[in-house]
Parts: sequence; C-alpha cells; structure tokens
Amino acid sequence: MFIYSSSSVYALERYHDGLFYVKKQFLGFVLGCLGCSFFCLVPLPVLRAWTPYLFLAALAATGATLVPTIGISIHGSHRWLSLAGFNFQPSELLKLFFILYCAYFIDKKKFALHSLKHYTQLLCVISLTALILLLQPDFGQMVTLSVTAALLFFLAQIPISYLLTTAVPVIPVLGLLIFLKPYRFNRILIYQDPWKDPQGAGFQIIQSLIAIGSGKWTGVGIAQSKQKFFYLPMHHTDFIFSIIAEETGLWGSFFLIAIYALFCFTGLKLASKMHDLFSFLSVAGLVILVTLQATINIGVACALLPTKGIGLPFISYGASSLFAHLCMTGIVINCVRTALLSNRPSIT
Repeated sequence: MFIYSSSSVYALERYHDGLFYVKKQFLGFVLGCLGCSFFCLVPLPVLRAWTPYLFLAALAATGATLVPTIGISIHGSHRWLSLAGFNFQPSELLKLFFILYCAYFIDKKKFALHSLKHYTQLLCVISLTALILLLQPDFGQMVTLSVTAALLFFLAQIPISYLLTTAVPVIPVLGLLIFLKPYRFNRILIYQDPWKDPQGAGFQIIQSLIAIGSGKWTGVGIAQSKQKFFYLPMHHTDFIFSIIAEETGLWGSFFLIAIYALFCFTGLKLASKMHDLFSFLSVAGLVILVTLQATINIGVACALLPTKGIGLPFISYGASSLFAHLCMTGIVINCVRTALLSNRPSIT
C-alpha cells in the first residue's frame, strides 16, 4: 500500500504506469512466499549441510556484479544482475546465507573458536565478503553484516579479547574508508548540520524531516503525501518511512516501530529456546540483521544517523530485498518448527 502511495506519481511520470513498482514488488512477494515455503519445509539438517554451498553461490553471484559485461550499474553502484529482463540484487541473498554460514561455522567448530586459528579462518571469510561489498560499493551493507557477525561472536561466547583485538585495527580502517571517499565524508558533515547546504547535500534529509514533521499526530492521510511529488528523493526505497510518517503521523510511526520491536523481542526469545547452536545463532542472527537494518533506516530518515542506502525491511521497494527477507522468515519458522517437533520440551 505504501509503495503504491509513495511511488505512484514518480512511476506515472517515468513509466506512464502508476502501478509499475507495485507490480514488480508483487512479483517479489510471490517469489518470496515460494522461497519462504521452501526454506520452511526443507529438513533443517539438509539446509545446514548445504549452507556452505549456498553461501559460496551467493558470494560468487555478488562478485559477478563487478564484471562490466554482467553487472548493472544504478546510481553509480554495481549491485545488480539482469535475469530474464529483471534486475536482481544478489547481495540480498548474500546477507541471508552469510548469517547462516557464520552459524554453520561456529556450530561446526563448537567452542574450538576459542582457538585463534579457527577464529582467524572465519575472519578471512568475513573480510572477503566485506571486500566484495566494498567494491560494489555497498558500504552500508558491509557495516551492517560486520556488526551482525560481531554480535553473533558475542552470543557464541567467543573470547572478548579476540573481539577487542579485531576491533582495534578495524575501527581506524573504517574511518579511513570514510575519509578517502569525499561523498562518505560529506555525509558525516551534512549529518551534523544539513541546513548548511539546504539545496545540495542536505536537501534529502531536510525534505525527509519536512515529511515527518508534516504528519503531526495523525498524518495527512493515506496517499495524501505532498513530499512524494518530487520533493523527497528515494521516497519509495530508502526514505519510505518518511512518507509513512507524513501520511499516518506520530501514531502510525510508533505503531510501525512497535512492530519491529515486537519482531526483535519475539525473535530473540524464540532463539533463546533453540535446542542446537546452529538454530540459535541462525534465528538470532537473522532477527538482529532485520532489526539493525530497520533501526538504521529509521534513524537516517529522522536525521539521527548519517545518510546510508539501507531500505526498510519488508516495506521498502525492492523485489530482491523482499524475496530475501521472506526466505529469512521461512528459515526462522523452520528452526522453530523443528524445535517444536523434537522430543525435547516444547516452546511456549
């Protein structure tokens, strides 16, 4: 509904079809439901055994976007492949299988990860993934996956000394990556005061704040947004929360945030009741990833965080993203269903 509301004017102007983005999103929804059903029903031991191969396939597909003759560039980023006339973003599946692979590796090595050798092996895999994402470039996705992996390490009780030792060189490197790219560094400066350049770099965040503020308590009404009339860029993707806030107001925004909070609370509660380490880390990792993405997206829209191209999970336009998130849901359901069907005490 909100994809139609936020994108219809733009789609009508560009494609002469107000339903253009809704149709593509609906295709992602249908495929996502099939993916959700598949990952829900496939035996969990089979999924666990195939996790390394799924991860390698997703990593290779993401790397293929860097090949000029195969990858497609949109807004200066090489993140898409063309499949049967549709653009597909393989990094959306990469983040899913990346979490599963981390869970698989930690579960396979058990607490052998207390060994510096095994910890270093996993760090190499994470570094390779981060490098490919950085080359696209997709700095936001790289940071999100890295933070999620670090939280998984913490949940797996990997020695804090290892994590701190890793963080010491990583933090300066992240700062250097921001400083070396003027547009990244500029986002930090504009985040501090977007009104310094209201018609340039600060335009997007100012328009987002205007949209959110215009909603007041109850909003201007569904489909009544004025910011979608070419004032707010990326209004159906990265800044769809701003349109939702404008149309539904403070109460609608709180309701949406409450849904994500409930998703996080329920997901982590279910994760804590898993009977094996792979299921525990998989569910916890996927829930953390979705929650982190939602937090960053809403924080950016509200000017609480520097601008970053991360969509709102399940809601922002992006058939690849919706497909991946519905597949994540299927895996979570599978882990819970497997635990319920086991002979051990049931989950309540």
